[in-house]
Amino acid sequence: MKKQSSGIPRYLATFADLMTLLLCFFVLLLSMAEIDALKYKVVVRSMENAFGVKKDTPDEVIKATSIIKQTFSPSPSDTPSPLSKIFQESRNDENVIKIHDANLYQQAKLNSLMATLQKKFVKAITAGQLSLEKIDDRVIIRINENASFSSGQATLKPGILPVLAHISDVLTELNTTFVVAGHTDNVPLSNLNYRSNWELSAARATSVVHALLRNKALKPAQFRVEAYADTRPIRSNLTSQGRAINRRVEIGIINP
Repeated sequence: MKKQSSGIPRYLATFADLMTLLLCFFVLLLSMAEIDALKYKVVVRSMENAFGVKKDTPDEVIKATSIIKQTFSPSPSDTPSPLSKIFQESRNDENVIKIHDANLYQQAKLNSLMATLQKKFVKAITAGQLSLEKIDDRVIIRINENASFSSGQATLKPGILPVLAHISDVLTELNTTFVVAGHTDNVPLSNLNYRSNWELSAARATSVVHALLRNKALKPAQFRVEAYADTRPIRSNLTSQGRAINRRVEIGIINP
């Protein structure tokens, strides 16, 4: 008669190794998990407004008695009676998730985008071809007329094309929409190519868009063309220097 072997079955060693590896795997997943609290607040706030769950008078929150800490008073009976109770604290999300949190988050994104663009366009900015400005919900890339167009014309100068190609490469990294706006000074046109500054500002903005769309990674649906003629000056039109600054094309990058 064959003697029965003693000890645990051999397969248990393999099974134990498998369980250990699974445990390590889930611990790694947990350690790499990261939650952006600010993004979470913004999403919850948006969902709250979309589904109309905001309440003028919040329902009373039921609080449970803490099982961790209780203070008891002496009692002659065998059943102790609590002298004081420590209750769990609850927080109303309406007081935690505030709209200014979303505004701060958007401003932080704009500041980060502004800093990134300043580094990428440092050469063009130093050469006076471009300037950057943060306005409301967007960052403006301002293309100066002297570097891009001849007076009264909407044909781009050859020297600005490499700069626009560089701008288009940077725009491909941003998943957002772009507003290209043309501006002029208040001096009436003296040529027959355009009937007014409105047409000139629109033609210049369109020329910039066509140059940017040479980069096939950009899509026409991402762009919007606007023309303002002399209605939005940023300097006084009473001086030649102010008029030169007002003649510009702006690429507005909407906060992604």
